[in-house]
Amino acid sequence: MFTAAALVPSPPVLVPELNGADATATAELRDAALAVVTRLADSASVWTVLGTGATEQTISSDAVGSFAGFGVDVPVSLSPDPASTPDLELPLAALVAGWLRGRVAPHAVVDVRIFARDSSPMACADAGARLRRDLDADPQPHGLLVIADGANTLTPKAPGSFDPRSPEFQNELDEALAAGDCAAIAQLDPVVCEEFGAFGRAAWQVLASVFDSVDDKPDATTLYSSAPFGVGYHVGLWMP
Repeated sequence: MFTAAALVPSPPVLVPELNGADATATAELRDAALAVVTRLADSASVWTVLGTGATEQTISSDAVGSFAGFGVDVPVSLSPDPASTPDLELPLAALVAGWLRGRVAPHAVVDVRIFARDSSPMACADAGARLRRDLDADPQPHGLLVIADGANTLTPKAPGSFDPRSPEFQNELDEALAAGDCAAIAQLDPVVCEEFGAFGRAAWQVLASVFDSVDDKPDATTLYSSAPFGVGYHVGLWMP
């Protein structure tokens, strides 16, 4: 039974230890992410993470990893009964999911599905429809945790530098995420998203299909929407 989808971004600076001397710089974003995942945990203790990467990948719930590759050895796990050997190559979405789980829902069990950044909108729609059928066929409450970032070209100091076209794109994306506008998200152009560094596109399109494939308009709530580092970050909750 599908219960809810929490949307959070993937910056490692969500983790206080990775902020150096000033963890307060990202406190608002962190508080929003922890709050929305707490709400997800209230609805289900089994989660599937939707993220994006260079290639498609599935990560089981017994995985263990660390943020050591980002400068500090902060260990994370995806379940209360993890494997004993850390996976040093866990993708960022899995690391962020593991950290959030550990902070607010250590009882939760999480598996991770990474979709290729170049997945076509049609492939994302098919994946979302299959996922919704699987979730609805399972009597156990099951939530989704979508870990995805918007454009990374919103300011001159942004990771992708500044593209003057990207603020308008990000505004439209923010509006679609805030409204739960599955049709608008399904129509995101992969080429445009790649140009603007909106690498979360595939994960959001899978999420849109989870709802749209059964004509289920989400009840969307936004907890945070901003671009503090020139990257579009959205924190929200979509309920069936």
